[in-house]
Amino acid sequence: MIRFILCGLVLLTGTPALAQPLIIAHRGASGERPEHTRAAYELAIEQGADVIEPDLVLTRDGVFVDRHENEIGGTTDVGDRPEFAGRRTTKTIDGVETTGWFTEDFTLAELKTLRARERLPALRPGSAAFDGQEPILTFDEVVAIAREASARTGRTIAVAPELKHPTYFAAIGLPMEDGFVAELELLGLTGAEAPIIIQCFEVGRLERLATRIDAPLAQLVAAKGGPADRADVTYAQMITPEGLKAIAAYAAWVAPEMTLVLPRAADGRTTAPSTLVADAHAAGLKVVVWTLRAENAFLPVERRRGDDPAGHGDMTGYASAFAEAGVDALFTDFSALVRPGHRNDR
Repeated sequence: MIRFILCGLVLLTGTPALAQPLIIAHRGASGERPEHTRAAYELAIEQGADVIEPDLVLTRDGVFVDRHENEIGGTTDVGDRPEFAGRRTTKTIDGVETTGWFTEDFTLAELKTLRARERLPALRPGSAAFDGQEPILTFDEVVAIAREASARTGRTIAVAPELKHPTYFAAIGLPMEDGFVAELELLGLTGAEAPIIIQCFEVGRLERLATRIDAPLAQLVAAKGGPADRADVTYAQMITPEGLKAIAAYAAWVAPEMTLVLPRAADGRTTAPSTLVADAHAAGLKVVVWTLRAENAFLPVERRRGDDPAGHGDMTGYASAFAEAGVDALFTDFSALVRPGHRNDR
C-alpha cells in the first residue's frame, strides 16, 4: 500500500504520530477556490494537503453529494435559475429555521446542472472570481480525485467525509447509514487501514458505524451546544476525561473546535492551551482541530495583521501553536500556509 509521506496512515490507524500534524484540506483549498469543487481539492493537494474533506448530504434520489449544508442557495447558482424558483422554501434543520433551496428537493441530475459559488465572497473575492465554473460533486467523485492524486504524486491522499444532519435526513425518509456503508464497501474504504476518516457531530451514527466497519471515525465537538441526537448531553461533557473515554469506545479521533484547545480571552487573544489534547491522548484518541483560516476575521487578536477583516494574518504561526499544543491534525482552508514551501512533485 502506498503510504502518506510525513504522517500518513500512522495517524489514521493509531500508531504513534510524528511531530508534524496531518493537514486536512477543509472542503479543499476553500480559501482560494469555491469549496467542495475539483479545483479546490486539486489545489489543496498541490499545496501539500494529506487529506481532502467532503461534507455529505443527500439528494432526493438518495445520492451522497458534496455540499457543506443541504441548503445550497449560498454555494451554488440555484437562485439564478428560474426553473427552480418554486423550490425555495423554509425548513427546520437541527432546530434552526433555514430558508433556501435544499438538496433533498432535487435529483442528482438536476443538481448536476448547477454551478458552485464562493460562500464568503466579501472575504474571498479572489475565490469568487472562479464562480460558475465547477459542478457539484458526488462522494465517489471526490474519492476518485484523491485516488488520481495518489497515483500522480506517489503518496496516499485520504478523504475525510462528514455526514451532515443524519437525524434530519432520517426523519424525512432519507436515512444515511445503510447507503453510506454500502458506498464505502463499493469503494473499498471499510478497513482499519483505509485512507479515510469519517466524521460526524452526532454520536449514535458513529457508534453504529463502529459496529459495521473498521475505518477510523472522528467525533466532532463544537465549543457550544451538544449533539443533535443526544438532547441530554453537551459537548462540554463529552470533552471531560470521562467523556473522552466514552468517545474512545467507538472513535479513533476527537475533532474539537479550535478554541477548545487554544482558548481565547474576552479580548480575543489566545490563552494557555487547555488540557484537552493531553486528556484525549490519555484516552487513546487522536486530536484534529477545526478550522484554521488565514483571514483576520477568523484569527485571534495577536495573529491579525492590519484592520481589514479580509486581510491575511499570521495563520502559519497559529498553526505552529497548535502543533506545539500536540494536536495530531489540522483542518484548514489554506493548506499551503500550514506547511509553507511544500509542493507536490507533478
